[in-house]
Amino acid sequence: MLPALPFRLTLNRFRGRAGRPVLDPAGFAEAKAAITAWPGYAPTPLHDLPGLAAGLGVAALRWKDEGGRFGLGSFKALGGAYAVARHLRQTLAAEGVDATDADLAAGHFADRTRSVTVACATDGNHGRAVAWGAQRFHCRAVVFVHATVSAGRAEAIARFGAEVRRAGATYDDAVRLCAETAAREGWTVISDTSWPGYEEIPRAVMQGYRLMAAEAFAQWRGDPPTHVFIQAGVGGAAAAVAAQAAATFGERGPRVIVVEPMAFDGIARSLAAGRAVPSPPGPDTLMAGLACAEPSPLALEELLLRAEAALGVPEEAVAPAMRLLARGVRGDPPVVAGESAVAGLIGLALARANRGAAMALGLGPGSRVLLFGTEGATDPDLYARLVACPEAVA
Repeated sequence: MLPALPFRLTLNRFRGRAGRPVLDPAGFAEAKAAITAWPGYAPTPLHDLPGLAAGLGVAALRWKDEGGRFGLGSFKALGGAYAVARHLRQTLAAEGVDATDADLAAGHFADRTRSVTVACATDGNHGRAVAWGAQRFHCRAVVFVHATVSAGRAEAIARFGAEVRRAGATYDDAVRLCAETAAREGWTVISDTSWPGYEEIPRAVMQGYRLMAAEAFAQWRGDPPTHVFIQAGVGGAAAAVAAQAAATFGERGPRVIVVEPMAFDGIARSLAAGRAVPSPPGPDTLMAGLACAEPSPLALEELLLRAEAALGVPEEAVAPAMRLLARGVRGDPPVVAGESAVAGLIGLALARANRGAAMALGLGPGSRVLLFGTEGATDPDLYARLVACPEAVA
């Protein structure tokens, strides 16, 4: 199925003994009510992939396809755009104005919201979501992108009217420069990563992400999933999925395995240490949306409590995994999955093929696995090049 390649498995020995819940039911209910009322909202599809499941040696494999979410190509609108609208509602409420998201989108208070500037750092998808949210709800956005963010992704952000600034060599550099500039200029940072004194907005972003998981669990038919593989950058999406899995199935629900690039394994290091530990500076990764060295401390609380393990996966598997999905396997529907979206599939394939890892994770012929396709072809030119690689898959 995929080339036999090295990977790293880190079991979470702190599961159930450390961390804490940070995503409360009321916050999710608020996010769900807001987002599902937006024009254009519809649950994204959950694809059944029996051919790929048979090839990997599991009973069921389903793919939550976020490529069509609000036309943005990724799940990020559920967090970034929601947090923009929520911030604007709170800003107006402080002035005695009770506004809904529909009021904001209609421009009823644009004379006030245009004076608000939101800012973020991004590898691409989050910035696009924040820019879209700012355009939709009538405020200004400044998006910081680091040196290796592709021109195509930067241009996609700018098309939503945001000011795009190149800042720093890495995502983590851009996060710091964004925060420093926002503090100086009086802007509001809309980030899914947290730091001391900055938790409310990242928590709201993660509550929005939970809707992706809630949809997937509601769409699942038959016996529930036994395993969920979810990729991580700073950990916000993985934490949201883990929290929603616990809310839906209880603490004895599916095992949640966090997957990240081997070059950016801050979640694995943190699960091993029981506290936030960044990955050291290393090479860049094709999985651009996961190129984050420093985990979000807030997300890590949920992951320490609930994640089964972290898997570090290699670069060499990215193009083969993308092509495997694009062509379909044994009658499966073809799936368009971007570079970051395939990390979970890579983790599943490598772990299932390794006897020790499969035993440690309880993976076997009876396993029912949920994967999250967190992005489609968010950089179409790069996607086309990678899928067309003749060496992409055997």
